[in-house]
Amino acid sequence: MSLEDAELVEQVRAGRTEAYGVLVRKYQDRLFNTCWRICGHLEDARDLTQEAFLKGYESFGEFRQQSGFYTWVFRIAVNLALSHRRKSSRRRTMSLDSPGGAAGTQAEELARRVSQSGESASPDRLGQAEIHGRVARALQGLDDEHRAVLVLRDIEGCDYQVIGEILGIPPGTVKSRLHRGREALARAIQTPPAATQETETTYDQRES
Repeated sequence: MSLEDAELVEQVRAGRTEAYGVLVRKYQDRLFNTCWRICGHLEDARDLTQEAFLKGYESFGEFRQQSGFYTWVFRIAVNLALSHRRKSSRRRTMSLDSPGGAAGTQAEELARRVSQSGESASPDRLGQAEIHGRVARALQGLDDEHRAVLVLRDIEGCDYQVIGEILGIPPGTVKSRLHRGREALARAIQTPPAATQETETTYDQRES
C-alpha cells in the first residue's frame, strides 16, 4: 500500500470520513472502468461502483491491510460486477471507448495485444468501427473467468499478483486464464460477425 493510502486508511479508522472520500475520488474512475468492462453496461457500472464503495465503507473494520486498499476495494467491485453479470438475463453490447473518445482507443490496444501471439486480423487492416464491434462482441462472448482476467490485465494493467488477490486465485491460474482468454478473443476478432453469431466458443476448463 502506498504511504498516502496508508495514511488515509488510518484517518478513516480514526473516524475522519472525509479521508474515505479522498480514497473514493482517487480510485473511482478505475473502479468504474473495470465494472463497465465486466458488466457491459454504462448505467449498471455507475451503480456497481457506488455500491462497491458503500460496501467498502460499511465493512471497513474488516480491512486488515494485508493488501492495498486499491486491491481490497477492487475485489469487492469485481465480485459485484461478476455477480450482476450472472444474474442479468439480457445480453448487451458495450463500447470500449471512454466517453468522449480518444485517438488510441482501448479496443485498438486490446486488439493489438491479443494479435501479437495469434493469427487474428491486424487492427491496422480493420476500420475503427469494425475493431470496436469485434472486440465488444468477443468480450461479451467470453465466460466470466476469462473476461475478468482480460479486463484487469489488458485494460486496467494490473500485475499477476494483484489480479490473483482480487480474484482469489494463484498467479499461475491468472496466467493460464489470460492465455486462454487472449486466444479466444483473437479468434473472435478475426471471425466475421455472421460467423461469430453462429459459433459458440468453448474453453478447456483445466487450469494450472
